[in-house]
Amino acid sequence: MSGAAHLPIVDIGPLLTVADKTADVAEIGRVIDHACRSTGFFGVVGHGIPGNTQVRLDGAARRFFALPDSVKAEIAMTHAGPAWRGWFPVGAELTSGVADRKEGVYFGAEHPDDHPLVVAPTPLHGANLFPAAVPELRPAVLDWLDRVRPVADAVLRGVAIGLGLDADWFRANLTHDPTVLFRVFHYPPQPDPQADVWGVGEHTDYGLLTLLAQDSSGGLEIRLPDGSWRSATPEPGVLVCNLGDMLERLTGGRYRSTPHRVRNTTGRSRLSFPYFFDPSWDATVPAILTSGSATGHDRWDGADVTEWDGSYGDYLTAKVAKVFPQLFAATGQSGSSSGTIKP
Repeated sequence: MSGAAHLPIVDIGPLLTVADKTADVAEIGRVIDHACRSTGFFGVVGHGIPGNTQVRLDGAARRFFALPDSVKAEIAMTHAGPAWRGWFPVGAELTSGVADRKEGVYFGAEHPDDHPLVVAPTPLHGANLFPAAVPELRPAVLDWLDRVRPVADAVLRGVAIGLGLDADWFRANLTHDPTVLFRVFHYPPQPDPQADVWGVGEHTDYGLLTLLAQDSSGGLEIRLPDGSWRSATPEPGVLVCNLGDMLERLTGGRYRSTPHRVRNTTGRSRLSFPYFFDPSWDATVPAILTSGSATGHDRWDGADVTEWDGSYGDYLTAKVAKVFPQLFAATGQSGSSSGTIKP
């Protein structure tokens, strides 16, 4: 890995209030389309989220991660059952079967006990777990979730315009009841910066798009189409957007679900805040483009997401089963899925 990736910066301000194809949003769509066809990553500004919102979230998260593991374990993921919310310790999450050097807390959209998908019960649906020892984390997380949702909608309007679709195509067809997942990750300092140890190894995200806030530590690396790796340097006020597997599938490979990874060699703790905005649980994701694509590029897992057959819930359940195999065993989930993905 050498050098830094210069991500295109997209001002989505007009997309927050305008849904039709004015000249401004058409140009934004063209910029997003180019980024999606090249690196699959771009920076987002004009999102309207005040800087002190992330400051509060960052401060509350640091106070939580500074607690002893025995206290953090009061909201361990096993307490949330199939909702898969709460804290996990360093090494408990796997990427391609290898333990990550990070700990984190999983959150998602708040679902009441009588929600049909909670009653079912459906994986990844339920109430969040918040620590009593850091009460300020709850309002900070819920405020962040509220503020990022319209940003995700706006970015997808830009994606739709770039694809020549109606601006609200995604909301009408895939995100009427989106699967919203939010993580707060803590990457401890790596004792040996030269060791081949990763905070999280090479992977792609599963859904439509991810909006990432991060501290100033750096450590995020993205794989470019030529196979080289470049760092994505944090910039104040910029959310990093990257595409997930479902956008690669939707566009027949025209858009890239780009592999990325993290290694913290700064000597200090690193925090990141990825917000995953994904299709509705029961949605099936069509392939709307079949030509002019990049299908067949070398994916990190050797799979072809264009050949997935099933609902998005099927796909996500099968993926999470590999990330947290012990959690599946503890909650009685088999990790099986009615869908298939072909290597």
